[in-house]
Amino acid sequence: MTDADLVRRLVAGQFPQWAGLPLREAPDAGSDHVIFRLGDDMAVRLPRDWAAHQAAKDERWLPLLAPRLPLPVPVPLAVGEPAFGFPHRWSVVRWLAGRVATVDGFADPAGTAVELAEFLRALRGLPAPRDLAPGSYDDLSTWSLADRDASTRAAIAKVEGVFDTAALTRVWDEALAAPAWDGPPVWFHGDFHLGNLLTVDGRLSAVIDFGGLGTGDPACDLMVGWTALSPRTRRVFREALGVDDATWARGLGWGMATGLGAYVSYAATRPSVARATTYQVTQVLADRTGA
Repeated sequence: MTDADLVRRLVAGQFPQWAGLPLREAPDAGSDHVIFRLGDDMAVRLPRDWAAHQAAKDERWLPLLAPRLPLPVPVPLAVGEPAFGFPHRWSVVRWLAGRVATVDGFADPAGTAVELAEFLRALRGLPAPRDLAPGSYDDLSTWSLADRDASTRAAIAKVEGVFDTAALTRVWDEALAAPAWDGPPVWFHGDFHLGNLLTVDGRLSAVIDFGGLGTGDPACDLMVGWTALSPRTRRVFREALGVDDATWARGLGWGMATGLGAYVSYAATRPSVARATTYQVTQVLADRTGA
């Protein structure tokens, strides 16, 4: 069990300079980490088993990317080692102000669409890993739609009677049939959706959770269009980003696959996920049918 007492011992044992700071668990931390506020301006992120790689990944890559991105990201201030029964590396980061974004909470929806496009343009424009330093980059993701074929078709079957499964199947078939990315590998966030955006007063304040960070086809990051935007602002987003038809089709597939995957895994037990993923899938279907 990851509780405050364990976190206090981890911090005191490895970063004694912060041992006396107040500690309190942060609510709604998401599915990958348990997060504790540390003092007024830091946070302790303790990965769950399936996110055990992320502290090392963030430590390696975010300091290189963050200075050239237009929104703050959670660069580690320090990375701790397993201890006291906690089995994974963990991190201390600067606390990023903001609340998890909501579809209806943006003060300027069209401006937000442009900001999202600008963030992705900046990320994609950074040097690929081969240009940064020699070495192995096995920690970076290389997502593939084809690798998700079986799980996505299984998810489509599970939502029979909830969503239009014939239309979902057409979206998926068209995404798989779309021409592949033929440019050089570029950076992608890998999990760029509404739940990983923070806002202050309705304006974007940070992008979080880079566990899916990788290089390759950037289409996966288009999922944000169907999680955070409306049909009108998606058009603004696409124009600002400059997306060709093939990449948009693959992105539509990513939007559907990730939404369905989360829906069948969590919707029955987490109402907030049910609402978010229902919106995501219905937005995909609205684009597919031209509604």
